[in-house]
Amino acid sequence: MSAMSPGGITAAPTDDLGVLGAIKVRLSVEVGAVELTLRQVMALEIGAVHPLDRRVDDPVEVHVNGRLVARGEIVAIGERFGVRLVDIVAGLPV
Repeated sequence: MSAMSPGGITAAPTDDLGVLGAIKVRLSVEVGAVELTLRQVMALEIGAVHPLDRRVDDPVEVHVNGRLVARGEIVAIGERFGVRLVDIVAGLPV
């Protein structure tokens, strides 16, 4: 997978990782969360709205295999969503 810069230029892959660079990981973006009881989950209906714990202008969290690695903003890329990184979490292994 290659990243796109704001100008739409595809970033070159990093070769410093050698064979480890080919390992696939799951990158996910968490927009927010809500805590519900099991009773509330079982009562969910189509059209129900549950406010999340983040404001619209708060950064979203970017996770790799469940671990927080960055924060960013949601952007539209044509008909799809993307995320623009605004902060990399300190203390990540290199």
